[in-house]
Amino acid sequence: MAAIPLTRVGPDKGRNYEYHWTGQFLQAYFLSDVGRKREHNEDACVLCAPDNESLAEERGILFAVADGMGGASAGEFASRLTLQTLIDEYYGGRAGAIPARLRRAIERCNQRVFEEAEHNPDYRGMGTTISALVVKDEWGYIAQVGDSRVYVARNDSLFQQITQDHSLVAEQIREGYLTEEEARNHSLRNLITRAVGIKETIETDLFALKMKQGDTILMCSDGLSNMVTDEEMQESLTNGNLQGAGRVLVGRALESGGSDNITVVLVRVVDQPARGYVDDGAEIVRIGRPGILGSLKKLIP
Repeated sequence: MAAIPLTRVGPDKGRNYEYHWTGQFLQAYFLSDVGRKREHNEDACVLCAPDNESLAEERGILFAVADGMGGASAGEFASRLTLQTLIDEYYGGRAGAIPARLRRAIERCNQRVFEEAEHNPDYRGMGTTISALVVKDEWGYIAQVGDSRVYVARNDSLFQQITQDHSLVAEQIREGYLTEEEARNHSLRNLITRAVGIKETIETDLFALKMKQGDTILMCSDGLSNMVTDEEMQESLTNGNLQGAGRVLVGRALESGGSDNITVVLVRVVDQPARGYVDDGAEIVRIGRPGILGSLKKLIP
């Protein structure tokens, strides 16, 4: 099979990274910063927009963020290997519904990272989060493992987290043991309970969002979400320019201490997408409804 064209994957060699992209009805902006406390960037982000028209129509456009762990070289290797494997498997694997293809691709990512960690002492214990978005017609399909996040902003008045963190403190919030503010300053806030490559098997959360013209999808590593509140994120996204919004978001994380690598991917629907049917296999996102996490927040004094 011919190689899948990668429009862009970054950052390179643990540095900072910035990229713009414009498609038929989408615009995207990527920004990754090493932060103020780290010497190396273990985050990675990717855009894959196939130039093969039939492949693009069948499988859509892929965006993803990965936050590697295990030390500078191991974390960077895990995040980059995961994104490359994701693309190869998603676009090169067998046909089927998009959620099922995403699940199979992430299972293959997990296998690759786990095997590398098992057989190479330099990479022992490495892993990575992954948040992936596939846009096909009016539907966005989201796959999630770990605590990198995906949000949607709609009409300047609604800002909603789509994914749920797979972390110890997030689970305690959902169970009512911690408030959001307590979790933000918790000593174990970076302890994740699910990641690519740390176990032989993996479970992936899958969501489907019916998008509208004007929607903005924010994908980010926890270097942003641990330092910037949801309210600050929403305010930043009122900027009509994606570059301006992305730089404000990263700037706020740096001003708050920049204790981790910070990666932001913004995807905006700038024209009316084609209508399409949703593929089975993913939880439909209900915009404007708080869900379990939001309901718990309201009950916590």
